[in-house]
Amino acid sequence: MYRLLIVDDEEMITDGLYETLAGCDMGLDLCKAYSGKEALGWLHRTRVDIVLSDIRMPGIDGMQLLSILKRNWPHCRVIFLTGYSDFDSVYQAIQTPGVQYLLKSEGYPKVIQAVREAVKELDDSLRRSELVRQAQEKLNTLEVLARGEYFRHLLHGAKPAPTLGEDFRKLNIPLDAEKPVYIAQGDLSRASSASSSYANRQESALAVTLLAESFLSGQSLSLGMIDRFGDPVWFIQPSAEGDGNEAAAGSPVLPYLEGQFELIQQACQESLGLAFAVTLGDRPCEWRKLSSSYDKIRRQRQLRIGDGAHMVQTVNLEATCCTKEGSPRDKMDALSAHLESGRRDEFLLLFEELTESERNGGAPYLLELYYTISLVLLSYINRWELEDQVAGVPALMRRDEFPSWEEAFEFLRSTAETLFELRTSGERNRAAEAIAKVRAYIEEHLAEDLSLVRLAGYIHFNPSYLSRLFKQESGVNLSDYIESARIERAKELLRNDELKVHEIGLRVGYEASQSFTRFFKKATGVTPQEYRDASRM
Repeated sequence: MYRLLIVDDEEMITDGLYETLAGCDMGLDLCKAYSGKEALGWLHRTRVDIVLSDIRMPGIDGMQLLSILKRNWPHCRVIFLTGYSDFDSVYQAIQTPGVQYLLKSEGYPKVIQAVREAVKELDDSLRRSELVRQAQEKLNTLEVLARGEYFRHLLHGAKPAPTLGEDFRKLNIPLDAEKPVYIAQGDLSRASSASSSYANRQESALAVTLLAESFLSGQSLSLGMIDRFGDPVWFIQPSAEGDGNEAAAGSPVLPYLEGQFELIQQACQESLGLAFAVTLGDRPCEWRKLSSSYDKIRRQRQLRIGDGAHMVQTVNLEATCCTKEGSPRDKMDALSAHLESGRRDEFLLLFEELTESERNGGAPYLLELYYTISLVLLSYINRWELEDQVAGVPALMRRDEFPSWEEAFEFLRSTAETLFELRTSGERNRAAEAIAKVRAYIEEHLAEDLSLVRLAGYIHFNPSYLSRLFKQESGVNLSDYIESARIERAKELLRNDELKVHEIGLRVGYEASQSFTRFFKKATGVTPQEYRDASRM
């Protein structure tokens, strides 16, 4: 939604332009000012996209406004409307990009046409190639961040979506979603001292990640990222000659990767002064097993022999491990994120995966799972102060109150469902309360400026969101609601008070009596005086 500001020191002209443009259905947020000084207040208060202004005004004139606009809102289009054939002002105006000049005598159709052209220019400016180029540069940086976040999501328990290939294309991930992938993890813990800052550790991990990719890119497709523990992780697929399906241990791919990581370790030591260990899966894993394979690699890293510096260790991903497939805590970040973001379906899907797949895991593991999920729910309840709205909160920390694991996990699921319901009802209630507050403000301030910008500032929303939310909650446009409220108040005053017509106009926000009469007749079909006379017969 674009915002258009009308500026003229003649109230009748300002109001007439406002009413004319309001009836053109261009989707504009219209504002008006009766002086250059008042216009300046608007420019300091909110974004303005189009200014329709007189040139000659007392105090701050149109040319001074133009100078301020080009400094503060350079994208803004300006249409000068004046009754003077002032050559100097016209010449100066037409030399400035984004400025049009019209004579007041040319009439409303010409003004409407000029506004439509300004709207089209604004639309076109959003599509300019330079903006696209700048956005693309930023997108490349954001893409790297998005890839890392996406793979952290997969590594820490999220089930790969059926649309994995589509996700890879959107994020420009240079891997094949239909083929298995090798996983390797680096360990810089020996290279990073306890006193090393977070920024330094991240910088070291990133440097190793990028250097490694330059070695791996020749004979394979690869992608490096940093996991949530600050360690580099690489996903590697052999190039077309090695089709990626050589899944048996001892295939030619594995010696190649071991040799490449030895070279990478050597290059990092010489170029970066960093020594690190590598733990590598002995075979490619299916994407659906990515999280469990990563867990095995991380656990095996803890069992290495010696200090691990310059070590390349392989892990048998098919061997049955004596420990569990990982702690429930590994997936709690994803569960907590779904709860915080209100993603009910994703939360319940992961909850079912956790509880159904581990029912035969033995009492100690199930106990850890129960209390880990309980802490996620309890943390959310405490943070949002919901203890009075959720039944059985103390039972979250009392597993022994339930005779079976099925009942215990069903209680956790029920509690989670309650939290999602409270979130949804809370959003609805807050929206209704906000709109009720706006309505009350309108009723109490009908004599004042009720522009979308002012109402948005009162409720602390941005204007376009308030406009959409009001329509969504009330079923009518905000501007229509304001007009209706002003008409009803004017009718009431005309029926019951002895105020003069122009005084009633002032009480419903119209300083010029002609504008009030025109507004009232347009809405009711009669003038204010005719309505008063008819109501008293």
